[in-house]
Amino acid sequence: MTGDLTIGRWIDDRADLTPDRIAIDFGGSAVTYRQVAERSDALAAEFVGRGLQRGDRVAVLSENRPEYVDVLFACAKAGLIMVPLNWRLTPPEIAFQLDDGEVALLLVDDGLQGSAADALGLSSVNPEVRDLRVPAAPAPVPHRDIDDADPLFLIYTSGTTGKPKGALITHANTFWTNLAIDRIMDVTTFDVVLQVLPQFHIGGWNVQPLLAWWKGATVVLEPAFDPERALELIGSKRVTTMMGVPATYLFMAESPRFGDADLTSLRSAVVGGAPMPEPLIERWHRRGVQLIQGYGLTEASPNVLGLPAEDVARKIGYAGKPYPHVAVGLADTETGAIIEGEGIGELIVKGPSVFPGYWRNSKATAETLVDGWLHTGDVAERDAEGFYRIRDRVKDMYISGGENVYPAEVESVLAQHPAVVEAAVLGVPHERWGEVGRAVVVVRAGHELTGEEVVEWCRERVASYKIPRDVIFVDALPRSAMNKILKRELVGSVEGARR
Repeated sequence: MTGDLTIGRWIDDRADLTPDRIAIDFGGSAVTYRQVAERSDALAAEFVGRGLQRGDRVAVLSENRPEYVDVLFACAKAGLIMVPLNWRLTPPEIAFQLDDGEVALLLVDDGLQGSAADALGLSSVNPEVRDLRVPAAPAPVPHRDIDDADPLFLIYTSGTTGKPKGALITHANTFWTNLAIDRIMDVTTFDVVLQVLPQFHIGGWNVQPLLAWWKGATVVLEPAFDPERALELIGSKRVTTMMGVPATYLFMAESPRFGDADLTSLRSAVVGGAPMPEPLIERWHRRGVQLIQGYGLTEASPNVLGLPAEDVARKIGYAGKPYPHVAVGLADTETGAIIEGEGIGELIVKGPSVFPGYWRNSKATAETLVDGWLHTGDVAERDAEGFYRIRDRVKDMYISGGENVYPAEVESVLAQHPAVVEAAVLGVPHERWGEVGRAVVVVRAGHELTGEEVVEWCRERVASYKIPRDVIFVDALPRSAMNKILKRELVGSVEGARR
């Protein structure tokens, strides 16, 4: 039997209702709902024919493409788990995810074949590899039981231990998070959605695109974000809504075209991934666009908080209230006690969109899911009206250009350098990227090291957005009585140190 909440049903139902409506506009080429349904059927049949079993992992290394959408719906129909790989990662980082996920099939965009080959050369698994082309001949999907609780996505998020963790997102998680966001964002069957977020992020699926295809709307899909082109597309395609991170809207607002761009069709623009600077929100509001702050995280599939349209102007800087079907609370960061009324504490989340746990990592799951609550690691403030504002992070993670960066992962790479005794990485404010990394390094006696050498060492081992932009050298790192590095103290103690 197939569960009532499974995602493969969405595209088939829509193909029956509106087969000739445009589902995807990609580079000016139109893909109809009938085509997506048929192509995903053909792919699902091929996957089953290759011997892939229910629950097997299918990884995708690609920029945004319509074929990526076909793969997701094919996996949904065949009971497989899609593993979206971040194409910005280095081959060793990709190899780790291939190994950890025990990937059975790897689908690679033509332009990324070299990266895939390099990663496979470092990987211990030996998946089948093919390009993203869809079989030309239609084929029926062989019957396979799929449950609502079956995983649909395996999405890797960097962890505080330095090793990425795979978050499992089920069909039911995906159903409920899209239903929840629809209760506030209200995507309609007549909307035109501009999709510039990468499809290796959960936000590239569950913040508007999948909801749009559920509703029968059109998604203008871009391979990657370009601010000039995004502004042009809003006018030429009559885009009504979009989603981005703060850097998305900053780069568009900084464009010389921003003042004259035709934004009259853009009903609302959703921002997530990091708190949005209030002056930037006001800049978009002056152009007549409602810039709506939200909050989410991968482990919540990701939608948690949203700001209703009528509160946008008076609650600038707030992430909003919990979406329907999402329960949110605050926990004291010292005692864990639940905070009532106004207050500041760690944001915790409960509901059907919260993930079941990390892939084969029971320890990390137990640390994150406590008494039914997802502990986000983010500090939030709740006001008297029940609106939430994200204040700080319990964990050391920082966000650079919308990308999560976990210092422990970079610190682990720095520690491998023969001249480095130890290092700490901090997120520091940056007017363009929101935050960037600052590495504070203790050099081994008898060695010499420059900031340029540290950056080059990282460049070969981590993705570009994780590379520290600033390197400071100190004699020792401050520590607590428990021998933990005091990063808050470190922030104020590095001024004047050698760079």
